[in-house]
Amino acid sequence: MSERSDARDDDRRAVVVVATTAAVLVLFVAALAPGLIASGSGLALLRVPVEAVLGLLVLALLPWAFARRIVAAFIAVLLVAAAVLAALDKGFETTLSRPFNIVTDWPELRDAYGVLSDSAGGFGAAGLVALLLLAVAAALVAVTWALLRIDRVLRTHRRAALIGGSSVTAVWVVAALVGAQLVPGEPVAASSVIGTLEQKAVQAGVTAHDQAAFAKAAVSDPYAKLPASDLLTGLKGKDVIVAFIESYGQVAVQNTSFSSGVDKVLNSGNAQLAKAGYSERSAFLTSPTFGGISWLAHSTLQSGLWVDSQQKYDRVTSSDRFTLSDAFKKAGWRTLSDVPSDAAPWPVGKSFYHYDTLLNSQNVGYQGPRFSYARIPDQFTWNYLQQHELASPHKPFMAEVDFVSSHTPWTPLPHLVPWSSVGDGSVYDPQPAEGLPPSVVWQNPRHVQQLYGESVQYTMSTLFSFLTTFNDPNLVLVVLGDHQPATVVSGSGANHDVPISIISKDKGVIAGIDSWHWQQGVFPSPAAPVWRMDAFRNRFLTAYGPQ
Repeated sequence: MSERSDARDDDRRAVVVVATTAAVLVLFVAALAPGLIASGSGLALLRVPVEAVLGLLVLALLPWAFARRIVAAFIAVLLVAAAVLAALDKGFETTLSRPFNIVTDWPELRDAYGVLSDSAGGFGAAGLVALLLLAVAAALVAVTWALLRIDRVLRTHRRAALIGGSSVTAVWVVAALVGAQLVPGEPVAASSVIGTLEQKAVQAGVTAHDQAAFAKAAVSDPYAKLPASDLLTGLKGKDVIVAFIESYGQVAVQNTSFSSGVDKVLNSGNAQLAKAGYSERSAFLTSPTFGGISWLAHSTLQSGLWVDSQQKYDRVTSSDRFTLSDAFKKAGWRTLSDVPSDAAPWPVGKSFYHYDTLLNSQNVGYQGPRFSYARIPDQFTWNYLQQHELASPHKPFMAEVDFVSSHTPWTPLPHLVPWSSVGDGSVYDPQPAEGLPPSVVWQNPRHVQQLYGESVQYTMSTLFSFLTTFNDPNLVLVVLGDHQPATVVSGSGANHDVPISIISKDKGVIAGIDSWHWQQGVFPSPAAPVWRMDAFRNRFLTAYGPQ
């Protein structure tokens, strides 16, 4: 009987040891998680997290069991929240080249889910989100349990707990004072959770100040007061298209493994346009966004305000800020937008931009296949504008058009067909099957980069083919990128610069921007001027208004 009792005691002691060891591991990993996520290296675990020591110290000071449970849950929330914020920072830095903003970036998660659904399917995206939420809930439960488990053990062995806690605290203090590092870049004295939460608190304060300055700038706009007779006089009678090329960034044209193909297309385009009698001037604009969220760039260009967050976008599009489309409409142009990736109504198009006509994938008669995120190939979009807006006599119009064939995930890609064959788009039916699905391409970053380059080649080749095929002497194009592609293509630390070109057959239109000192052609060199995108509206209205 005693032998069985001893065996049971041994088993219980073994269970206690295993459970306590597991609790210590859970707590220390949770406290080190933000640094582990930020560095991406398992070596970040070779540190002493002060948050674990402080958490256990707080629990030790509480005499009431119910209070300890509440405080343990609260500490768990802080630890898990810091890990989640670090993961969001990592994700945003990978795609948008900036950390997650705790004040303004929550709406971007919804948009990220939309892109994920396009790539992985609705079921796959919903399943992934469910798994992530389950993991967060499990982490909260596990960390709370770990804190209470360790606290219970420490209360049972007070002398050992005092010695151990004092030793760990002393090691942390000494390591912090001398800056000890077992691994370069990873201080032994870790305070990743405190650092992450402090960073977000500072970020919230900076964001609040920035938004106040933005609101002040938005109410001062002398261009809104100009009479119609003083607006865009240098473009009277012209059809003007602002063509946003999705993800067309500086990396597409300079010093990358995939830029040589794009450069070849641009050089060929220069020759084609010169032969057809066009003139062009090019430079770079610094976009307020990176890797996505294109509408921030659109609203920045149009409003002359630096719209670098969804919150600012919501604020400006709820105001009566004077936009480029407003200026054209006030001066007598008909205005329209074409967003081929949209399938739902876009109220902002009417309420803020005041477009006369809103086009999207549902009202242009497209019957062809979908190319991943890009519902409609760029060639069809150009052909629709030619057939329905440009070909017959019409009142001059201004349009903002989004060309989305170069949108992530850059596969499968369309290719050019004879313009006379475009029709309702059914001619493209076989093309998606000729490319690889995103799930295959995105396993290899080099393959992603290659296909990004090919997508820009397609989009720019289509533009040059359109201009030289239809050869419209009355057309003025402002062609620009909205942002650089995601970090997987642009690389870490890439700037926010995008090419911009103004193209016209009218020498007077090009002469109107001589003072800008932009470069000839559609291929800006590294020495080309660089402006912030919010500077464009005012300079454009000045260049083509009364001098």
